[in-house]
Amino acid sequence: MKKRIFGSTGIAIGEVGLGTWQIGAEWGDVSEQTALSTLKAAIETGTNFFDTADVYGKGRSETIIGKFLKETGEKPFIATKLGRFSPPGWPENFSRAGIREHTEASLKRLGVEALDLTQLHCIPTEVMRQGEVFMHLRELKKEGKIKGFGASVESMQEALICLNQEGLTSLQIIFNIFRQKPIHTLFEEAKKKNVALIVRLPLASGVLSGRITKETHFPENDHRNFNRDGAKFNVGETFAGLPFEKAVELADELKALVPSGQTLGDLALRWCLDFDAVSVIIPGGKSPQQAQRNARSSELPKLSTELHKKLADFYTSKVNASIRGPY
Repeated sequence: MKKRIFGSTGIAIGEVGLGTWQIGAEWGDVSEQTALSTLKAAIETGTNFFDTADVYGKGRSETIIGKFLKETGEKPFIATKLGRFSPPGWPENFSRAGIREHTEASLKRLGVEALDLTQLHCIPTEVMRQGEVFMHLRELKKEGKIKGFGASVESMQEALICLNQEGLTSLQIIFNIFRQKPIHTLFEEAKKKNVALIVRLPLASGVLSGRITKETHFPENDHRNFNRDGAKFNVGETFAGLPFEKAVELADELKALVPSGQTLGDLALRWCLDFDAVSVIIPGGKSPQQAQRNARSSELPKLSTELHKKLADFYTSKVNASIRGPY
């Protein structure tokens, strides 16, 4: 797998990481053994970047990763998040005491002495704007409990607010063929400041894999069932903020543009990787096969300039107006 330097850290990471929301919760049931096998398969493909969060399964995702690290001796770069776990909940989560409490809990679950990266987990815009949370993170870094800090954000407005913070290591954003706004609003600024960009939802909750149809049914505990219209959290986290049926229709249209020998999923992941501002993409995986399939995009050739233009026009003319939620 090809590697990229992760912003100002100087660390080389595999450009296709693994998102582990799936092994925590809200994507249907995944057994611990399947989760461990998925982590192992990702490592075998050359992935050395796992993204998790304290709230995924109320610590389940971090705990499974911690078990994997202990059993295998592997040392991938682990990016976790804080800010949404309860107790204590909002707004105490953003206090100095709350941030320290959740950091200590993540350290214990992961079984490490210092977190490679901790990220504010889509917390309120005004809290990020005030900036005190970043002071608390700088303090933890000085103490050696975290090696770097960043923010996972929902909108480009939030991303630009965070870019003004001294010492910011990374930003995590929603970016895919259906969500192209970051290209023109964020990429150049992030490159200027040497801030790493972590891309979540590169497959738009799986719809850009090309394997989902309008008849697809999701488990009751899968967010693609209960949050497709934003009933539980930001609608942009599910199908990139598009209505489910619309997202499927658009994905089906895109199949005509897929290069020979590739799948729509290959195209979608390769498209993200073609932008040099992107440090790592973190498609999720519920099985070893998914982790292996996603990693394949690193080996594919870059898309042609003509195809990039067609995909940009497709977004402008057919997708942009239908996106819901902060963007």
